[in-house]
Amino acid sequence: MTMVARSIPREAGLEPLATSRSRRAARASVLVVVLWITAGLTALVLYFAASMGLELRASANRAADLAAGQAIEGAARYVGWALASFATNGMMTTNSQFVCESLPIGDSRVWVLGRNPAASETGLNQVVFQLLDESAKLNLNRANSNALSMLPGMTTELAAAIVDWRSTNGILQLGYSSFGYDAKRGPFETVDELRLVQGITLDHLYGDDRNLNGILDVGEPSLTGSLFSTPGLLDTTTVFSREPNFHADGTLLTNVNTRAQIQSLLESAFGTGRSREILTRLGFTQNQGGGGGGAAANPNFPSLLRFYLSSGLSQDDFERIAPELCVTTNAYTYGRVNLNTASATVLSALFVGSGLSQQAAEGAASTLVRYRDQNPLGLNSIAWMVAALGRDHQAVTTLAGRDLLTTRSFQYGADLVAVGPLGRGYRRVRLVFDISDGVPKIIHRQDLSRLGWALGDRVRQQIADQNGVQALAQTPGPNSGPK
Repeated sequence: MTMVARSIPREAGLEPLATSRSRRAARASVLVVVLWITAGLTALVLYFAASMGLELRASANRAADLAAGQAIEGAARYVGWALASFATNGMMTTNSQFVCESLPIGDSRVWVLGRNPAASETGLNQVVFQLLDESAKLNLNRANSNALSMLPGMTTELAAAIVDWRSTNGILQLGYSSFGYDAKRGPFETVDELRLVQGITLDHLYGDDRNLNGILDVGEPSLTGSLFSTPGLLDTTTVFSREPNFHADGTLLTNVNTRAQIQSLLESAFGTGRSREILTRLGFTQNQGGGGGGAAANPNFPSLLRFYLSSGLSQDDFERIAPELCVTTNAYTYGRVNLNTASATVLSALFVGSGLSQQAAEGAASTLVRYRDQNPLGLNSIAWMVAALGRDHQAVTTLAGRDLLTTRSFQYGADLVAVGPLGRGYRRVRLVFDISDGVPKIIHRQDLSRLGWALGDRVRQQIADQNGVQALAQTPGPNSGPK
């Protein structure tokens, strides 16, 4: 009997089991592929989104950095305006006359970073904001080796090397050939040039204040064990201090060693009768047989301090004419130190360089600093030094023999620190302004951004609070300074 297999028609919707499984497997494979593609596309979307976020943040940081840079330029113009408006007759401007802290420029803020020479006396290890007086420092091209050797970290050998570097006929045989250059045999152009002098290290230049903000930050170990920073040569020396012997309009000051000039000034200030008395005390006399129009026998006053001691004038009377006086026919006088702004360290070094013993110099400097802190309104001429120490004090009689002191300044350092919008972006530029010709001019510019954050923890927290963040984590720290 023949068996005939019955075929199941496809129209009935029934298939062989193997075929059904094959189709389900194919559909599952397609689903897996689709899922992988979806995951890949999702990853690409997330990658590009993160990339765009980073680009956006980088762009914002770059814009903030540019804004901080432009804020520096705006602050430079502001400082120039302040000096032109308030630095009259070479008298140092005060913070009450213009803004030095958190100056708003656009969406940025700028600080004029100063120094606190009395930090150890006040017990405050905090940054201060003010202009820096270049005449408060020793002039590298004028100070002798005795004065230089008294600065922190210095020795007599290093001081001699500095003088030898600038001397046109240096006598020290120092081995610069091993460094690939020779001694300059000419004046210093910047204080940073000291790094080329044999034996001078970064410790001598910076002291323990590696970011040059006047305080000991975290990560800046003290060189002396003190709680306060020890300044280096960058903070105690300069090459820019000079004082004009003419007015802003170009007319010359009165030379105290010329009878006709000083007589005219005294008569104008005190009248003819008293003028004659003062001239007599000063030692001005007419030559015998010269009559009233005879040639004058003039004394020689090496300094305005000597002139004041010889004149018999009171401090108030001397202050009336002091801005009009000079002791030379030269257009400028270089290297004077400002009694009103110099630190005790600089004054002590200057006095030792003038011939005082270290003990006498330090005692006189300490007395002067205390006196000016207690009498801030009586510092209008060098006559206050006599009031503080006495006419017969060794420092007074010694300094009277040399033209080393002043109470006027015509070069100002502006250490400008800017933070951009939203606390992002950081720039720091040090400028030196010269107003000796009557108009503020920038004569030196140096970018110090590489030294890292310089505004201290208090300002850092203020900026963070203002912008609603916990900390400025991306702000460079003090350890990013020179090594």
